[in-house]
Amino acid sequence: MAVVPLRPCRAAGRLLPLLCGGARSKGASLGPGVPGRLAQRRYKKDVLPSPEGPVPSVSITEIRQYLRAQGIPFHDGYSCLHTPSLFTDGREDQPPAPTASAPYTLFIDKTTGSFLCTATLAEGTWQDFQANVELRHRGIPPASSEEPEEDTRRAREDARCIWDRALPLWELLDEDETNKTKAMFGISLVTDATLKRFGVRYLRTAKSLVFPWFSPRDATLKGLKLVRVEKKGDAITYVEETLPRFDSYRNLFGLPLIGRRDTELVLTGWELDALALHQATGVASLALPRGATCLPPALLPYLEQFKRITLWLGEDLRSWEAAKLFARKLSLKRCSLVRPGDLQPRPLEALNQGLNLTKILRAALPASHKSIVSFRQLREEVFGELVNTEQVAGVKWARFPELNKLLKGHRRGELTVFTGPTGSGKTTFISEYALDLCMQGVCTLWGSFEINNVRLAKIMLTQFAAQRLEDQLELYDEWADRFEDLPLYFMTFHGQQNIKTVIDTMQHAVYMYDITHVVVDNLQFMMGHEHLSVDRLAAQDYIVGAFRKFATDNTCHITLVIHPRKEDDEKELQTASIFGSAKASQEADNVLILQDRKLVTGPGKRYLQVSKNRFDGDVGVFPLEFSKASLTFSSSGKSKVKLKKMKEEKAVLAKKAPGGSGTSKKP
Repeated sequence: MAVVPLRPCRAAGRLLPLLCGGARSKGASLGPGVPGRLAQRRYKKDVLPSPEGPVPSVSITEIRQYLRAQGIPFHDGYSCLHTPSLFTDGREDQPPAPTASAPYTLFIDKTTGSFLCTATLAEGTWQDFQANVELRHRGIPPASSEEPEEDTRRAREDARCIWDRALPLWELLDEDETNKTKAMFGISLVTDATLKRFGVRYLRTAKSLVFPWFSPRDATLKGLKLVRVEKKGDAITYVEETLPRFDSYRNLFGLPLIGRRDTELVLTGWELDALALHQATGVASLALPRGATCLPPALLPYLEQFKRITLWLGEDLRSWEAAKLFARKLSLKRCSLVRPGDLQPRPLEALNQGLNLTKILRAALPASHKSIVSFRQLREEVFGELVNTEQVAGVKWARFPELNKLLKGHRRGELTVFTGPTGSGKTTFISEYALDLCMQGVCTLWGSFEINNVRLAKIMLTQFAAQRLEDQLELYDEWADRFEDLPLYFMTFHGQQNIKTVIDTMQHAVYMYDITHVVVDNLQFMMGHEHLSVDRLAAQDYIVGAFRKFATDNTCHITLVIHPRKEDDEKELQTASIFGSAKASQEADNVLILQDRKLVTGPGKRYLQVSKNRFDGDVGVFPLEFSKASLTFSSSGKSKVKLKKMKEEKAVLAKKAPGGSGTSKKP
């Protein structure tokens, strides 16, 4: 069976309108994935609020102090504080005060202060919670939840339309059709009883499985997910669409089957995996709505009752990294992780191979160790990296294959320093560099301090569409809809900013949106007025150190743009040309230089130089061909030859002139 790479879906939102006679809501379409794996997920772009804005941050200490001062009982959970709800039924003329004997159905996130009442589904920010407490003191009933927005209401209507047309898979008139359908999705061993228990249906017109999202409060249908199979030769890919869009789709599939006394849970990254796990082991199993891409904090209250959670998200290293990241949100002390491997594939594949899923769950590794006492704790990690060298190298660029040959991939937890002459196109290049990764599911946060977000988004949209939309405005909505589904977020800063404010915002983004790539353009804008009395080099060293620490602590890749120092325009830039002291290049895992100088062997063209690569030491240079129409630097088909030729020539030059910037290989 052939493996196909993740790639963007070009048919976003086309299926659902056809099924409901021109449905008014927009469904989120997911791109094809690899066999047996979830397709790439994308979410709505958002603008992160600045901490200086109307929603200030709050600490867990402040939350506890406020609750005690207001006489509201609470107890500590794993990710949330539990309190009696302000929103449960009471007399409207005198709302009841929360008491210790009342059920603790309101959960306050320890990190953000946001709250959710699981009894009424009321939710809001910490400021909303405080406002409702004040209303209670005045004898006014808490504000009732707002009516759903028009788009949400329409999405629910369309979901109901599709749900009514879908049939239970085991009730298809033709048994042969049922068997062929189950074989197509790889669920021949999943029994009808399991499908019935989870409420899975089949939509003939779309040849799709339908997974419902029922409200945990009143079991009404809130949305659904459709999964269909596409075959191209021996390759099998899965395409998913949801109602509502993924930014609003918060379905923990299987939640209605969870009992109040259940204390152990397995979290999976796919609905079919949850079916296989429950059938084979009988344990409570849930599927995350966004798979291994993101664990929305809004879902954490529903997971508070479990004393032990096992994360079994997939079969590649990307899902393994995601599991470790999610375990931090859920509390490391209660989490165990199933490490991917040949004998531990994803649950559905394990069921089909006849493996013992209970045995695999028992062998799950604890998410945290008190200490590492010997190589024994590390040997499986080391073996995994040796077996999966391509996956360890990181996410590959689709637009810059030459960059893959040098850096091997984009890896979490690294710091990349990027520099280039003024006016050479640093922002334009780095936007395409980040867009390439974002289109492959890398959740990206942009911090553009030099140009505003509207202009940056326009550049990225042009690169995404690979054409000038000014000349084809009728295509704008189509491309904008596709672009909107990328996991792309922007900080609202512009101009000089305090480094602490920026780091706090990045921390918030990592928690809320599981950001794995942050682009900061550029470092000089961190060195604001608060550093005027401090040596600028010392200030820059402090900022670089802060970003290095953030990347390591949060397993997040940071791409940091730094202007070069003023040098002779006739000379090529070197690693030493980076503004400031040597700390930036020392702390960096990768150093990229956009050269805007004449190549030794030909006329002047811009090219990219990799002058440091801590992963395996390969450095080199390759040309870039800029397209003004699409604002892209994507290399042409001739670049492979040019890359090799330049590397050889640069190596010769390096031998003739020690200290040159030619291609080399670290010993």
